[in-house]
Amino acid sequence: LQINKDDVTALQCKVVCLIQNGNFKEALGVINTHTKVLTSDVIAFEKAYCEYRLNRIESALKTIQSASQQTDKLKELYGQVLYRLERYDDCLAAYRDLIRNSQDEYEEERKTNLSAVVAAQSTWEKVVPEDLGLREATYELCYNSACALIGQGKLNEAMKKLQKAEELCRQSLSEDSDVTEEDIEAELAIIHGQMAYIMQLQGRTEDALQLYNQIIKLKPTDVGLLAVIANNIITINKDQNVFDSKKKVKLTNAEGVEHKLSKKQLQAIEFNKALLAMYTNQADQCRKLSASLQSQSPEHLLPVLIQAAQLCREKQHAKAVGLLQDFADQHPANAAEIKLTMAQLKIAQGSVTKACMILRSIEELQHKPGMVSALVTMYSHEEDIDSAIEVFTQAIQWYQQHQASQTRGANPKSPVHLSLIREAANFKLKHGRKKEAISDLEELWKQNPKDVHTLAQLISAYSLVDPEKAKVLSKHLPSSDTMSLKVDVDALENSHGATYVRKKAAKLTGDNQQKEQGQGEVKKKKKKKKGKLPKNYDPKVTPDPERWLPMRERSYYRGRKKGKKKDQVGKGTQGSTTTGSSELDASRTASSPPTSPRPGSGAAVSATSNVIPPRHQKPAGAPATKKKQQQKKKKGAKGGW
Repeated sequence: LQINKDDVTALQCKVVCLIQNGNFKEALGVINTHTKVLTSDVIAFEKAYCEYRLNRIESALKTIQSASQQTDKLKELYGQVLYRLERYDDCLAAYRDLIRNSQDEYEEERKTNLSAVVAAQSTWEKVVPEDLGLREATYELCYNSACALIGQGKLNEAMKKLQKAEELCRQSLSEDSDVTEEDIEAELAIIHGQMAYIMQLQGRTEDALQLYNQIIKLKPTDVGLLAVIANNIITINKDQNVFDSKKKVKLTNAEGVEHKLSKKQLQAIEFNKALLAMYTNQADQCRKLSASLQSQSPEHLLPVLIQAAQLCREKQHAKAVGLLQDFADQHPANAAEIKLTMAQLKIAQGSVTKACMILRSIEELQHKPGMVSALVTMYSHEEDIDSAIEVFTQAIQWYQQHQASQTRGANPKSPVHLSLIREAANFKLKHGRKKEAISDLEELWKQNPKDVHTLAQLISAYSLVDPEKAKVLSKHLPSSDTMSLKVDVDALENSHGATYVRKKAAKLTGDNQQKEQGQGEVKKKKKKKKGKLPKNYDPKVTPDPERWLPMRERSYYRGRKKGKKKDQVGKGTQGSTTTGSSELDASRTASSPPTSPRPGSGAAVSATSNVIPPRHQKPAGAPATKKKQQQKKKKGAKGGW
């Protein structure tokens, strides 16, 4: 190039060398500076490839389409570009054409890419994939097949495919001696990530969380895989463990993530970021993210629902309802779901009547049994029976008109229509609207004259309004002889809900059995034992009718007389004695012995030898007296109280 700076071959070689070294910007710079020499015919593929690797996908598409000759290399790149632009139908056609018109060693890779397109269609566009007849000999093909099954909701089959893909991956990589166990685990990370996703969809969140965390510990180089796993962990955490969720959010913000994931994946991550901001009370951040999402997808429901939820957390319910109403007016196609949310908010505020008005404004749901049931329940709660009956009437009329138009006036009643009429009749009977209920029951009976239950209801209703008519209708009831009720009486009596249960007869054994087989001895009735009477019982005296009541609760109880049993010693002025003090003086009694023996009174001592002298007396509270007291207490305890 120093000799000749415009040498085409040298410039081409330089561009290829730069591409091989990963210097895509520099390679594209060389192409752009030598546009006169390096025309689109000469270097279209290299230019489109550099733009593709620099994530300038639209520019790459233009470069490929502007090439005068579509070579096989350009067709391969064209398929890749279409896949990145999520134009899956065009991409599928491009790969089919390539597989049909080329025969080389890259056929397996093309089939893998083809299966990836089918998996993307199944996952993101909910298209039922066609059977391409691809032999699942490699783990990549098995993995893509599993992704397609996940898109169809066939989770168990998808798990089996992923297990097969894991097995094939281990086999193919273990054959290479240079591949370590860590390399195998890194390659298996994407398969394990999809397994964890299936577990999460199946409700096995603990197993899924454990597998997700194992993948994160491996620190895979694929930023797209890490972002998806982090997002899925955040969805498991929800409004719990928000600190862990905040850490995981950082993985979704890694450089280059936007080029590795589809638009729907990126959108889901942004939704979860907004919800996490709401749960962590970052109101401004939540509004900012939801507003950005709404500007990107004006017709999407989630951004406006997140904004409304944030307003509700701030106790601004009226503002939230207004926001939802504006969205419903601007996007009538999504109005039904928004109005259901508005009704829920009104119910939370206690405005049940306003909630009913909002629900009745959803025309496409007015006739649905679920909506009718909800409205009738709410109106009944508000004791607005007329409005509840009106809801029934409108729904029944809708079915009449709808079926008449479909059946050209034949007007047969559908099961839903008949069930609505029956529910309306039951509701009217319950709330005393007998005449209105009779017209509904008559219509039901006309549809099915053999329906005994409806006829019985009709007779019951007429008996309250027109007894004569009830008698006439009762003739249509089948007689008791014709009605064969197959009822097992024994089973009915022994059933769990029966109020009377027949006791099973006990098995007779031994002597009892012989007695039963004999002449049938009459069993003697056991005599009741007479109750014991108190010792002081007098049959002539009428017993006290209040004897079963505690003493305090008896009518004649006057309470204890205080101080009667208390000792009078120590009362009065200081130094005074009571009247009984002389009785307590032992020295004045004739029988009391002297405190000490006098001279010449030995006979008296011997005569009164049973008296213990003071030195030999035991002090008060000695163990012997305690034992006696305990014995006395024990004796008293035996007597009973």
